[in-house]
Amino acid sequence: MKPKKHVFVCTQGRPPGHPRGCCMQSGGQAVMQAFLNELGSRNAFDRFAVTACGCLGPCDGGPHVLVYPDGVLYQHVQPGDAGEIFDQHLEFDEPLERLRAPAGVWD
Repeated sequence: MKPKKHVFVCTQGRPPGHPRGCCMQSGGQAVMQAFLNELGSRNAFDRFAVTACGCLGPCDGGPHVLVYPDGVLYQHVQPGDAGEIFDQHLEFDEPLERLRAPAGVWD
């Protein structure tokens, strides 16, 4: 069954000291686990998909989360934000503006 929304969580790693940084070093794996926990606790497997992915582009604002088909990129996402993104964006189609990447980063 095609999911209503698909969440991509960047878990890209780079060598320590890399000038672009990476989502893994800023907590991407914990963010990924938080989204998987929300998906499971809500038993929402038939409505949403959550997938770990590589680099989404703007590495310095990580961890990044991208929601499709909406094309909304979130930055500086922390594990505690997963529930709020589920509640507001995935369930009610209202992007969470406080974490949304600004114009120029993702447009």
